This record gives sequence, structure tokens and C-alpha cells, in this order.
Amino acid sequence: MTGTLINAGAIVLAGFCGLLLRRKIPENISNTMEKALGVLIIVLGIQYGIKAENFAVIGLSLAGGVIIGEWRNWDGRLTGLGKRLQSRFGNGESDFANGFVSASVLFCVGAMAVVGSLEEGLYGSYQILLVKSLLDAIFSIIFAASMGIGVIFSAIPVLIYQGSISLLAGLIEPILTEPVLNNMTSLGGILIAALGLNLASAASIRAANLLPGFLLLPVIMAVLSFF
Repeated sequence: MTGTLINAGAIVLAGFCGLLLRRKIPENISNTMEKALGVLIIVLGIQYGIKAENFAVIGLSLAGGVIIGEWRNWDGRLTGLGKRLQSRFGNGESDFANGFVSASVLFCVGAMAVVGSLEEGLYGSYQILLVKSLLDAIFSIIFAASMGIGVIFSAIPVLIYQGSISLLAGLIEPILTEPVLNNMTSLGGILIAALGLNLASAASIRAANLLPGFLLLPVIMAVLSFF
């Protein structure tokens, strides 16, 4: 799990750098920066979203994921965790939970998280995760500068998510074929775009409630392969 530990460490260190910048940025600039970051993330999400091999599969996965996510309130649970962390470490920051949830979703849904963790678990190589660490560090600085210390705690979901994939790599590798990964990348792009819309104040989407779609996608593709 060396690559995952480096990734989490990069998020934390870069987040602290962002906090130093936050103290010097006026509130009006910080608010506009957050909206501009949202637009950037929307464009990034679209770039990933068009990589789908089958948009029908994406639609079914998304619909099923929303049903499960809303039923089990995944977004509320993740926000609740953010608020518990906020009460202990937030020092009264109102944006703590938002920063925690937004950064957690962004850092976990990309294909690099899955492929990099698989590569590390199967072959002991963490080159992909090193590249991801650099990208996450850049976003961590910008997120922390606009939304505060909650961003730093997104390292916890990254550790759990990527660490679990690395440890279970041998079991899940046969499931994650290239078409599955391409569709997962597309679905991740949709979640990233939803997150961007929230940050840009263009929508209010409970993005974490879309996450169960990732679990459904391989199952749906396996079922459709019989027809």
C-alpha cells in the first residue's frame, strides 16, 4: 500500500499548503475561486464522461445507483462523518463537511484510483498512484484554499478505498475488464461533473448518492453479456 500512503500523504501536505494560502485570500476571492474550480471540474467530468463504451449501461448503473444511494442515504452518511470530524477538528469552519465530501468524491471516483490500486496490489508497482498523487495534491491545494481544513480529511476515504482495492486486487482483477474500466471512467466523469455543478452553485446534487452505481456497473454488464 505504499502508493496509497503516498497519495494520502500528498493530499494532507498539499492541503496544509492550501490552508496557508486561505488565510491570505479575501472571502470574495475565495468564493469566486470555488465557483471557477467548479467550472473546471465540470469540464474535467465531461472529458471523462464521453469515454463510455455503452451509454445504456451508464444510464442503468446511474439510475440503480441513485435508488440505492438515496435509500441508504450515502451522501447523508458521508456528510455526517464530515460533521463529526468538523465538531472535533473543524474549529468552527462552516465549509468543513462540504470540503470533506467534495474532495473525497473527486479523489476516489477517477479511473486512476482503481487502475493504480490494482497495479500496486498485483505487481507491487505504484507509478500510476504517484501521478495521481501529484494531480490530487494540486486539487488539494486549491480545494483547501477555498473550502478549508475538511479537504485534508479526505485522505481517510482515499486510504480506505484504494487500500481495499490493492488488498483485494487478485479477486477483483478478472471483473475489471477494459470495457468495464472504460464505463467506470465515464460514470466517474458524470459524478465529477455533478460535483462541479455543486461547487459552481449551478445545482444541488447529492453526488455521493450516485456512488453505488460503481458497484452495479460490472453486474449490469455481466447480465447484458448473456443477451
